[in-house]
Amino acid sequence: MKPQIRIGVIGTGHMGQYHVNVAKSLGAAQLVGIYDANEDRARSIADKHQTKHFQSEESLIDNCDALIISAPTFLHHKIAKLALLKHKHVLVEKPISQTVIEAQELVSLAKQNGCILQVGHVERFNGAVLELSKIAEHPILIESRRMAPYNSRIQDVGVVLDIMIHDIDIVLNLVRSPLKSIKAVGSKVISEHEDVASVVLSFENGCLASLNSSRASQAKIRTLNISQKDSYVFLDFTNQEIELHRQASSSTQLGTGEIRYKQESVVEKIFVHKDNPLKQEHEHFVQCINGESEPMVRGDSDIKTLEVAHTILKQIHGNG
Repeated sequence: MKPQIRIGVIGTGHMGQYHVNVAKSLGAAQLVGIYDANEDRARSIADKHQTKHFQSEESLIDNCDALIISAPTFLHHKIAKLALLKHKHVLVEKPISQTVIEAQELVSLAKQNGCILQVGHVERFNGAVLELSKIAEHPILIESRRMAPYNSRIQDVGVVLDIMIHDIDIVLNLVRSPLKSIKAVGSKVISEHEDVASVVLSFENGCLASLNSSRASQAKIRTLNISQKDSYVFLDFTNQEIELHRQASSSTQLGTGEIRYKQESVVEKIFVHKDNPLKQEHEHFVQCINGESEPMVRGDSDIKTLEVAHTILKQIHGNG
């Protein structure tokens, strides 16, 4: 029996607390402690989850085999680099880092030191998304809507790196064709960063992807629609549900001919195994460390996602 992987969590804000809660319940891993720059919060979270709070990032890293980084984006590179240099495995929240150059350095360090570097695109572990690749084989048009009310806890990035990056990652992974062009617009509504963004990605195989994100909405919407030659896929991230609409052509006559109807499509509800996506992500991370699986979200694939996100940002802010 393999020994338990010793895991630490750095950053115990909103998302970090979810990571702590999941990490302490993993069967193949042991939560050894947490670190947060806010010592009062670290102490409170540690007490709540009956774990240890460390006095520095480095002391926690030295006592771990693997690290989950849920600190603000501008700290991702610094903390992940420190962990990788000490030959520790890393699961870092999205985006992997602030810049593409920083991301490339982290990916290179992970390869040099034989470490797993996984990026926290938790939507990849949504049950509906896991089923998506089986039924969306030749997308013609992809439409994503990701809307949410403003949350003041996210202040270091705008809507593109905050929430749209999930859809960029999913679309790039889904469309098996090189990206041809990017057209983006956006605006500030509440914060100092862009709060609304609309993007069209054009691929060499003819597929178009329209991505629309807002964190200035009064409703929370997370959907993905995919049009294919003979089918239409509707995915609801929140409910982890997929509907598959297939074209049909049949005419039925009832009675003496007074009643007719034409069936134009058949709607199938796809069975989805629903589980906590964050729990699935943690378990996958541990399996990769143990050599039982290959990373689903590799650091090098996230470099492309980050490149696309930065191209979008340059267009929105008028300096690209």
